[in-house]
Amino acid sequence: MTSVDAALDDPWAAVVGQPTAVAALAAAAAAPMHAYLLVGPRGAGKRAAAAAFAGELLVTADGRPDRAGRHRRLAHREEHPDVFVLSPAGNSLRIAEEVAQLIVEASRTPVEGSRKVLVVDRFHTATPAAAAALLKPVEEPAEPIVWVLLAEQVLPEHVTIASRCTRVDFGPVAADEIAAALLSEGLVDADRAVLAAEAAAGNLHRARVLATDERVAARREAWWSVPDRLDGTGAAVAQLTAELRAMIDDAAGALTDRHRAEAAALEQREEQFGVRGSGRAAIEAQHKREHRQFRTDEIRFGLATLGARYRDQIASSPDDDPAAARQAAAAGRAIDRLRATAESLIRSPNESLALQALLLDLPRPAQRPSE
Repeated sequence: MTSVDAALDDPWAAVVGQPTAVAALAAAAAAPMHAYLLVGPRGAGKRAAAAAFAGELLVTADGRPDRAGRHRRLAHREEHPDVFVLSPAGNSLRIAEEVAQLIVEASRTPVEGSRKVLVVDRFHTATPAAAAALLKPVEEPAEPIVWVLLAEQVLPEHVTIASRCTRVDFGPVAADEIAAALLSEGLVDADRAVLAAEAAAGNLHRARVLATDERVAARREAWWSVPDRLDGTGAAVAQLTAELRAMIDDAAGALTDRHRAEAAALEQREEQFGVRGSGRAAIEAQHKREHRQFRTDEIRFGLATLGARYRDQIASSPDDDPAAARQAAAAGRAIDRLRATAESLIRSPNESLALQALLLDLPRPAQRPSE
């Protein structure tokens, strides 16, 4: 069964491991509010849920069962004329072009029916000016408009606009749910499905990438061994940072190859049909965004691996040993530091400096716990 067929049989089939969020959105489709904010980590299924929700909003507004399949199918593909999906082209959602485009779309009437859905992906990247510019359109939309904002977290500068939305939370997808999805999609065998699911840290999209990555186990081992190589010196931190970044560069090879193939195909089209309308700028921006996101995902994978390492240390510490208690407390602080670094990646800090600052703060375990 294709994903489109699944969308017709069960419009929520593409949303894995989020029963509470799905139930909330399914119930809301019958009598929707003007704006929704879907909040959760990358790969939790927010965009798939937004597409399914948009389809259901159009189905209920239309009220014609014979047209329900078409609404759901086109919404699932993000091709429905009354569903507008915007993904920021760069690091941030900016006011100059993207917010202006959203405001124009919000002023237009639906093409086919009586309702229009505007989906804004990666809303957490909105600049303060962009969020301010969207406040009134989201708070007081025209009657046919339903806004659906997708965000990894609600930052302080987005609290006001978030307060105007109905919030639906998405958690990381459970590893067993991810493994089951990989198996059902026929991507890998059971052993690799479990490895990819555990390494993906709740991100189904990343799990699909890792499922066919033969080197994921080696990269996990490299991150796991980082605390053993810390000796309190800047030299060790600099060496580790260089090695980890080189490992990420190597892992990105397949993505780089795909981008080169797409660029070559674009050049061929330009030679045939001319440059006008070729979309080169959009494709180049997409490639940069995908590379940046890949690197962020790799670092988060490493941070999650380190977090597991320190949690193992806490779990294995005897309760009656003062030295072990101090080491467990240090491991707890390390986990907090890892979490803060993961959250800071949303702001796209200098990768090398972020890693070096983190590694300088991490404690070296007294001994390596068994895996």
